Amino acid sequence: MVGESQPANGQFSHAFITGPDGTSMTDLGTLGGRESGATGINDAGQVVGYSYTANGEQHAFIKGPDGAGMTDLGTLGGNQSFAFGINDAGQVVGYSYIANGEQHAFITGPNGGGMTDLGTLGGNQSFAFGINDAGQVVGASATESGHNHAFITGPDGAGMTDLGTLGGRESGATGINDAGQVIGASETDNGQNHAFISGPDGFGMTDLASVVDLPTGLTYFYANDINNHGQLAAVGGVPIPEPEMYAMLLLGLGLFSFLARGRVTA
Repeated sequence: MVGESQPANGQFSHAFITGPDGTSMTDLGTLGGRESGATGINDAGQVVGYSYTANGEQHAFIKGPDGAGMTDLGTLGGNQSFAFGINDAGQVVGYSYIANGEQHAFITGPNGGGMTDLGTLGGNQSFAFGINDAGQVVGASATESGHNHAFITGPDGAGMTDLGTLGGRESGATGINDAGQVIGASETDNGQNHAFISGPDGFGMTDLASVVDLPTGLTYFYANDINNHGQLAAVGGVPIPEPEMYAMLLLGLGLFSFLARGRVTA
């Protein structure tokens, strides 16, 4: 298990890793700055996340097996980057600021080597949140219309395909398994936020509420993880009004860095 935790003195949070079955908690340190957070781990125990550097920037990092060492993954030309997922080859995905200030999704090579810009769906921003062992990447990207849509790439991040929506304007993908089943959240035609699941390789976006029974009056807001058996984790409740949907969608997409960037500097 990985995440971030405040020390006993209540100072800035640090990334951590636990032992098997959540036993023990080890501080993973930082890239020289005050704070760090871990967002993903693979079967070898390689951890990814973000950390402040000594000069106050936030950079994506990768650690070796079982959390050993911390390597700065750099950026796509801007001053900040954030990692959100890693596969068993050590390919890392996330997003980075580019030189002109836009935010673009990225993928690295094995063991975090190199950082490649995945581009966008025609808009000015994209974010990658999940990757499977084939290197298929999922996330959200702005389209030419300015609305964010869920996307999937081919193996090793090749190409970017718009997965559309459940009838609304916005969607975003948060996870993918080795069969290419994608999960996430989408606005529906009536302005609500619903979780979705797709078939293999991202085909066919389906409202999760149509395939999994829930008590009357409840729905799934977003799905945030899926395994290779097709089992997934989702958050549900009473449908929320449209203005609140966008905040819920951002939460579901796991944009931890938006919160991190808003923290007061020391």
